[in-house]
Amino acid sequence: MEKQFINLGKYTAAYTEVGKGTPIIFLHGFFGDAWTLHPLVKELQSHYCCISLEMLGFGDSSKPQIRYLVDHQVEFLQNFISVKQIQEFFLVGFSYGAWVSASYAISSAQKQCSASLKGISLLAPAGIRDDSFVGRYDYLKPLLWKTKLVDVALALIAPIFILRGQKKDYQAICETRQAILTQPTAVSFLKDRLNPEDAVDTVENHIHQIEVPTLVIAAECDSHIPRWHCEVYRDKIPNAQLSIIPNGDHDFVQTHSHEISNLLKIHWSELINLA
Repeated sequence: MEKQFINLGKYTAAYTEVGKGTPIIFLHGFFGDAWTLHPLVKELQSHYCCISLEMLGFGDSSKPQIRYLVDHQVEFLQNFISVKQIQEFFLVGFSYGAWVSASYAISSAQKQCSASLKGISLLAPAGIRDDSFVGRYDYLKPLLWKTKLVDVALALIAPIFILRGQKKDYQAICETRQAILTQPTAVSFLKDRLNPEDAVDTVENHIHQIEVPTLVIAAECDSHIPRWHCEVYRDKIPNAQLSIIPNGDHDFVQTHSHEISNLLKIHWSELINLA
């Protein structure tokens, strides 16, 4: 499956597309790209046209030097849908991508859109204001430094992680470093969201406006997104449903893709039967 590119005028969008049927647009999480939700695509491509979009500032999509807000991603998604001439679709977002999906649904409810959003599925959704997050990721700030000294230091500490049996943790740090160097969105979020008042685009005060059927899926043992964030989405979005994946952590798209895809297929089949 090769990555494709489409000119949106001001920006270029990178994406993958496979399968036939009603389109599903997949939106990856923070530090993600078109391949992040590929385990779900493999499960669903026999029944749906699966489109994995790399959002603005991620992967091979355009990377403008701006202060990234979720509204920029919503506009980018709107332009992508318009240029691709997608008439109706489902939207599946993971973590940061779920935040964007909810914001898109809010925007669709507020104004007339030529494309018909049939439903949204929010996997471990970010986007709820939580002041306890302030300072949680301060340890990542040294990874922002644009100097080779950081990479030298990472190489020097590698044996320590290996001796402690923390090879996966070390690999995660290195992957984060690489993502930060290549994704301006990550740099913008880490630099521009240091205080509670910087949460200017969270959605908890607006998600009651969402009109499309919504399925929220949480990981039981998520170490990044607290369960109550998912419950806020369920409680405030009219008729939203919440499902919990037992024993899942924040990487549950990779570890529990079969269970998640089954929930999606059941939910969507119910919508089709109701229609």
